[in-house]
Amino acid sequence: MLGWFQALMPREERFFNLFEKHATIILAGAEALRGLLQGGDAVEACCKQVFQREAEADEVTREVLVAVRRTFITPFDRTDIQDLITSMDDAIDQMNKTAKTIILFEVKSFEPHMQQMSDIIVQSAKLVVEAAPLLRSIGDNAGRLNAITASIITVEEEADDVYNRGLKALFLANRPQAEQGNAMNFLIGSELYDHLEKVVDRFEDVAKEISSLVIDQL
Repeated sequence: MLGWFQALMPREERFFNLFEKHATIILAGAEALRGLLQGGDAVEACCKQVFQREAEADEVTREVLVAVRRTFITPFDRTDIQDLITSMDDAIDQMNKTAKTIILFEVKSFEPHMQQMSDIIVQSAKLVVEAAPLLRSIGDNAGRLNAITASIITVEEEADDVYNRGLKALFLANRPQAEQGNAMNFLIGSELYDHLEKVVDRFEDVAKEISSLVIDQL
């Protein structure tokens, strides 16, 4: 009897609005991170933008988690909603950690491979922005959602290659035999590479959550 009653109740649609809002904030954070990794005078301002976007994303995440507890009928399983928004928030949290590391070590210039990784991060964020509104009708959009998640995984693999090449170049430039080798530069640079790789990994987590939703809803 309860099942029939629930079927007649309108589903809470604001979750989709919040997913789309969060995705837009993630993209803004990714673009600020890319601007940050251009270096120079823009570093401080771009860091502040990343921090601001992360705070905005946290607020949206909080709204989703509160709504999950208070909403009678959710568009899909409550755990799936929580896992998706948490994975999305983890991506911008990792951008925030990257910016904090840059501020901590007062880095003003960045390696070309780091900049390439920031391009991949923006690309991944754009794919999440495209995917978010399609969640309103997963059955109708399953094919496109699967293509988007496959693209995110592909660019994550590209990022792994850029990461490896960048780390190797950083080592060669800073090993003891190098004319201007600097162990501290290598340590800081490798930490930044690790943070950037983790940002891309978090987008892969988002892709996995979306794929899981598609499977569950079909």
